Amino acid sequence: MIKVLKRRFAELDLQLEKVERTLQLKNSEHFGQYQEVDPDMFLNWCVKARSLISNACGKESEHYVSFVDGEKPTPYGDNYEIFKRVKAVFLAAREDFEGGYLVSVRNLVQAELAESELDQARELLQSGYISAAAVVTGVVLENTLRTLCDNHSICHGKLDKMNSDLAKAGQYNALVQKRVTALAAIRNSAAHGKTAEFQRSDVESMIDEVERLALDALS
Repeated sequence: MIKVLKRRFAELDLQLEKVERTLQLKNSEHFGQYQEVDPDMFLNWCVKARSLISNACGKESEHYVSFVDGEKPTPYGDNYEIFKRVKAVFLAAREDFEGGYLVSVRNLVQAELAESELDQARELLQSGYISAAAVVTGVVLENTLRTLCDNHSICHGKLDKMNSDLAKAGQYNALVQKRVTALAAIRNSAAHGKTAEFQRSDVESMIDEVERLALDALS
């Protein structure tokens, strides 16, 4: 997904240059001289750029809010003034995204890592390595909680403490907190060789639940 978004930023950057090359100086009977880029090409680019920034940075981000504000016309401004504003926001969003400075980027990276590790856990389970699958899944669970803590300025700690702190902060409800505790218990039993305390079906459910939690937390 990160590669896809980077490629889209590059594509829209090239399209932005094409829009700018349509710049013309025009005259108006009422307003005199003004500058204009091709309005249809510019509108087409804005729609795509706004969608990209929403996906890459999030609709709550400063980048998205600034882009939407930048699209608004001013009483005596021409569309080239709008073009310059949204171009500046677009380039800032691209720089911050590709530099890894956005929470959304960190979440995407963590989500891709989680998916890869959970695939590994499923392969281990299928091969009969039940305890190893539970331990790998437990790592994904803990990393997901760490990322949630980072996103909400909560200090890292042991899994139980992060789980409690995230629930207190309202990041999820008491039911999810209890499920996280139960999943952590399976991981701990597997890590200490207590295979009598869980079954294959428990680990299968664990992988599915951690996957859902990671998707919800990092999307």
